This record gives sequence, C-alpha cells and structure tokens, in this order.
Amino acid sequence: PGITVLDLGSSPGGWSQVAAQSVGDTGCVFAVDVLAMESVAGVSFLRGDLREPSVRARLNNMLGGRPVDLVLSDMAPNLTGVAASDEARAQELVEIALSIGVALLRPEGVALMKLFHGSGLDSLIGGIRTMFRSVVIRKPPASRSRSSEVYALCQGLFLR
Repeated sequence: PGITVLDLGSSPGGWSQVAAQSVGDTGCVFAVDVLAMESVAGVSFLRGDLREPSVRARLNNMLGGRPVDLVLSDMAPNLTGVAASDEARAQELVEIALSIGVALLRPEGVALMKLFHGSGLDSLIGGIRTMFRSVVIRKPPASRSRSSEVYALCQGLFLR
C-alpha cells in the first residue's frame, strides 16, 4: 500500500487492476501501452509508444517528479514468425523497460520484466545483473509450457 507503480505494456489492464487494488488509496498506478486500455479505477493511463521521446516526456509529466517504487513490464512484440527478428524486437522492449526503470525507479526500487528465450538472453540477463542487487529468473506456472517467456524479478536498483 502507498507505493507508486508503473505498468509498461499494460493493455488489457489486468496487472494495472491488481496493482491499483494493492496500492490502495494512498498509492499511484501509471500505465502505458501502444494499445488502448479500458479505464481502470485508480490508474492513470497513457497510450503511446515508449520508443518515442514525446511519449516518454508525457510519462514524465504524468509522474510529476514522483519516484517509482515498482516497474512492471509485460511488454511483448507482435510476432512475425521470423525468429531473429522476433528476438531482436523482444530484446528491444526489455531494453526500453530497463532504461525507463533506471531513470524513474527510486534507489533500491524493484522491476518485474517479461523476457523471452533467445540467443541474446544470457547477455541481457548479465546486463540486468549489473543494475540490480538481486535478479531472479522464473517461469510462472500460469505461463504456457511452449511459451518462450520468463520473468526477471529485479530487486534493489543500484544507485545511479
């Protein structure tokens, strides 16, 4: 309760809804996605592509200088079926989430990010480990067994 959460890749809104219930009336939830999202009580939503500087500027304005305690990133690319292209696009989304997280998380902040297996995963995880005190990789039981997704729980953002 009372924390500030940033939900990246928030549509259709399930994680934003859970976050809003968890933070209660004293917390804040901000959500961003390229897709539309139905209104969720207690959630401020921004529709846009975080690769665009104008969207990042609008996000910063929404936050009003408030440090973020938790970044959730469930971002995933639209798959093309071309493995090399899909892996690169998925990795780009993780890098976007990381850059936003490092810029906006408070010291010792936490990030939970979706990652995808592929040729660059080990290198990506190695880079994440340089930014956070603890990085744990998990595949939740709710994830389909054939899915290449895993989640990185990153705790303790090192001071910038």
